[in-house]
Amino acid sequence: MPTKSTRRKSERRVHARVDARLSMRVEGVPDDGQQTQIVTESQNISASGVYCSSQHFLSPLSKVALTIVLPRLPGATGKQELIKCEGIVVRCQPMAQRRGGDRRWELACMFSDLDVKRRDLLEQFVTWRNLQALRAAASASRPRTTRTRPAAAAPARRPAPRAAASGTASRPRKAASRRRVAR
Repeated sequence: MPTKSTRRKSERRVHARVDARLSMRVEGVPDDGQQTQIVTESQNISASGVYCSSQHFLSPLSKVALTIVLPRLPGATGKQELIKCEGIVVRCQPMAQRRGGDRRWELACMFSDLDVKRRDLLEQFVTWRNLQALRAAASASRPRTTRTRPAAAAPARRPAPRAAASGTASRPRKAASRRRVAR
């Protein structure tokens, strides 16, 4: 009798991915044959592809033009970056339809002509977002302790006025005389 292999299934993805809501546009030819622009938002992204939703069905293995707005990373110079490239539709599956809503599709696209510079930008973005998620998870798992602020230094007291050199004592302070009356 053959034994079962206890080997783990290896990860098929080469690049890490991250959940990210990025503005994007997909240009392709749906089944009706008319060129269309789909303005949408990504669900997740990696340096090898993007996952989003679409109002149109795009056939798997069809070519699309992708434009993704990548936000500026902290510490980076410049502003947001537009990633423009061609892609290939890997998957297009119907989403659960909401009442009275339009039909929507889950669209997964693989980047087919992403240059090295833009791939590096995407890898940096994914790494940065994954680090943010790890930090958030680490701070959420730490037990909450109430921190007390160090006590503020007491204001310096004014020294009591000295007696005049002629030997006459100074007048008592008003606050001290009030305390005596209040008692």
